[in-house]
Amino acid sequence: MKKYQNIVVGFGKGGKTLAKTLASQGQEVLVIEQSDQMYGGTCINIGCLPSKNLIINGEKGMSFAEASEAKSVLTRKLRNKNYHMIADLPTATVLDGHAKFISNYELEVTKKDGKVVTVQGDRIFINTGAVPRIPDIPGLKLSQNVVTSKEAMDWQEKPGKLGIIGAGYIGLEFAGMFNSYGTKVTVIDGLSQILPKEDSDVSELVFHDLTEAGIDFRLGSKIEKVEDSKDGVKVSYQQAGEIKEEIFDKLLVGAGRKANTENLGLENTDVALTARGAIKVDDKLRTTVPNIWALGDVNGGPQFTYISLDDFRIVKEQLLRSGQRSTKDRQFVPYTAFITPPLSAVGMKEKEARDAGYEIKVYKLMASGIPKAHVAGDARGVYKLIVDQKTQQILGATVYGLESHEVINIISLAMKLKAPYTILRDMIYTHPTMAEALNDLLN
Repeated sequence: MKKYQNIVVGFGKGGKTLAKTLASQGQEVLVIEQSDQMYGGTCINIGCLPSKNLIINGEKGMSFAEASEAKSVLTRKLRNKNYHMIADLPTATVLDGHAKFISNYELEVTKKDGKVVTVQGDRIFINTGAVPRIPDIPGLKLSQNVVTSKEAMDWQEKPGKLGIIGAGYIGLEFAGMFNSYGTKVTVIDGLSQILPKEDSDVSELVFHDLTEAGIDFRLGSKIEKVEDSKDGVKVSYQQAGEIKEEIFDKLLVGAGRKANTENLGLENTDVALTARGAIKVDDKLRTTVPNIWALGDVNGGPQFTYISLDDFRIVKEQLLRSGQRSTKDRQFVPYTAFITPPLSAVGMKEKEARDAGYEIKVYKLMASGIPKAHVAGDARGVYKLIVDQKTQQILGATVYGLESHEVINIISLAMKLKAPYTILRDMIYTHPTMAEALNDLLN
C-alpha cells in the first residue's frame, strides 16, 4: 500500500486547484477521479460552461447539432487542459478509479479494469461534488428517455417535445435553452409559483416572459406516475383535482442536486454527515476526523463553482498561511440563473427584509427604461434594490435583465464594503451599459 502526503478525491474546482497549489509547492499529491470524462469537475464538463455555451449559441440562432458539436469541442479542450494542469507536475499523480474509504485514512480505488489499488493519505480532501436528486415518483427512473441535466448535455439531436420536472433554476435554464432551439417545452412543478425563493413580483415577471417565449407550464401539479416506453414518456399528473396525461419524447428531471456521498465508504470512517446527507464540516471545512477536509458541493454549502474555489482558499490558508479565512467571511454571495435574459441576485429579498424587521426602501426600475437594453434588442426585466433606511446600506438586490450576471458583482462589492447605496447612485458609469441603470434606479 502506497502512502501519500495528500490525497484529493474528486477533480472538481476546489480539489484540483488545491492539488495544483500543493504540488507546485513540492508536496506529494494523489488525485483520484472515477471518470476520465470528468477531469476538471462538473462545471467544465456537464455543468456551467457547456450549458452556458449551448444557451449562448441558441440565442445566436445556431442549430442544435452545430451547438452540440461546439460544446463538445469546448469541453474536450478544457478537460485535457485540466488533466495536464495536474498530471504534468512532478510531485502529482492522477489515478482513474472509484475511491472508497476502508478506514479513516485508507482508500480502495477500483480501476476500470477491475483491479483494486489501496492507498493511504496523511491528509485527505473530499471533493466529490453533487449528483441530481431523483424524486420518489412511481415509475420514475433514468433511462434513454428519462434523463438529468448531465445526460441532456450529451444529446446530439434536440427532442421534439420535452417535459421538465422542476421550475427551479436548473429546470428553467434548460427550458429556456431547448426552447431557443425549437423544442416544445413543458415544465411541471408542484408549486404554484416558479422560482419560489424569489420575490413574487420578480417570479411573475420571469414567468410572463418565459411563457411569451413559448414555454408551457403546469404549475400546482402533482406527478402521479411516469411510464417510459420506446415511443416516449407518459406523465400522469393531478392538477386542480383532475388527472391529466401528457406524452413527451424526453423527460428531464431538474429537481435539484444532493451531496455525492453514496458509495464513498464513509460508514467505514468517523466522518459524520448532516441530516441532509452532506459531509459535516466546521467553518474551516474540517470534517469530524482530523486531517480530512470536504470541499465543494459535497459539504452542503451553496452549490456554485465559485464557492468551491473559495473552499480551496479557506483550506489553502490553513495549510500554507495564517489560517484565518473561514466560511464566516461569506456574507454576500451573488448567484445567477442563466435564463434569457439572466436573473441575478444577492443578499435579502424584499419579503425577507420586511420579515426581519428592517425599515426598508425598495428601489425598482424596469429594464425598458435602460437605453442599452434597447440597443441590444431585449428590454425585458427589472432592477430591484433593497436599502436599510437607518444605515443607508444595501440589504439585497435582484437584477433581471441583460448582463445581470455582471451588474450583480458591482452591487455585491458595494455590500461587502458596507458602502451606502449612494455610492452606486453617484458613480460615473460608461455608456451605454446596463450598469449605468444604477444611476436612474437609485435616484
